[in-house]
Amino acid sequence: MNNQRGFASDNYAGIHPAVLSAIGRVNEGHQVAYGEDSETVRFQAVVKELFGANAEGFPVFNGTGANVIALQAATQRWEAVICVESAHIHADEGGAPEKMAGLKLWTVPSPTGKLTVELAKSQLFDLGFVHRAQPGVISITQTTEMGTLYQPEEIRALADLAHENGLLLHLDGARLSNAAAALGLGFADFTTNVGVDLVSLGGTKIGALAAEAVIVTDTSTAVGEALSAALPFLRKTSMQLASKMRFISCQLNALFEDGAKVAIDNAKHANAMAARLFDGITEIAKSHPEVSMPNRAEANAVFPILPPHITEQLQQHYRFYVWNQASGQVRLMCAFDTTESDVDGLLAKLRELLAI
Repeated sequence: MNNQRGFASDNYAGIHPAVLSAIGRVNEGHQVAYGEDSETVRFQAVVKELFGANAEGFPVFNGTGANVIALQAATQRWEAVICVESAHIHADEGGAPEKMAGLKLWTVPSPTGKLTVELAKSQLFDLGFVHRAQPGVISITQTTEMGTLYQPEEIRALADLAHENGLLLHLDGARLSNAAAALGLGFADFTTNVGVDLVSLGGTKIGALAAEAVIVTDTSTAVGEALSAALPFLRKTSMQLASKMRFISCQLNALFEDGAKVAIDNAKHANAMAARLFDGITEIAKSHPEVSMPNRAEANAVFPILPPHITEQLQQHYRFYVWNQASGQVRLMCAFDTTESDVDGLLAKLRELLAI
């Protein structure tokens, strides 16, 4: 077994003890399959607490599945999705939105990882022109793949743009808890209340084993009602319907009940470790100009630029990814179980390698 500590992904972390305890607790007796169990019923109450009285949640196995069925529900067969080039749905899901959902992705470059109204508008042309895949959804990620944060007003502006043009707004919330912790806001404050139609709620990166969900934020509208009606069937045909769903739902309940207490506590810790790492590398860069920090650490990701030979040597001790081969930028992710000694160890090793 390789127990090497790493900064490659918050997916490398284990299962949070509260989640493990919940799985053990529900492993008693029999419950009705396919979502008609007490834990899934309880999850619906949790969803309403977090996203609003008219929200509804659909537990699934993984984030790619959540994104695919959410986007399927939000589009017609001839429609496309507007997103940034670095979006997970474009760069890191093995073509699943294209292959499984049959969707065209209209992508735009964004050095910050954030989609702006101006960037989204660049793909809003030839509406009604039969030879171009018609935009049906705008999809954003919170936090972004570059570790940046959308402010609520930025999301509201994108929602307004989408709705004015007959589109929906989808939010990939693989790290939604990290965003909430960094913003100091509740989930609804930057989703439901600012016009987001669909949310992919991330559980795995914040401590679950295999538990995510699609959230319809407002089933009281005609659009929300249609999304809610479509998702059960899309979940089944996309192989995301768990038979023993209580074991998925109980994980989400453990993380997100009581105002998402466990998830937010985990996120605050991960974000704090990233801030410690950011400060440490920024300090190192003062005496080593070959090291730079072009991006602020807004949540639990740090993106320094290191000399390639230093990166190569550092990766012998800590797992992490090179984010941009051309610039030498790397990505260092902190998780709910990252420790101060993990951070300090990497910083010490980096100083040692730079001194050689």
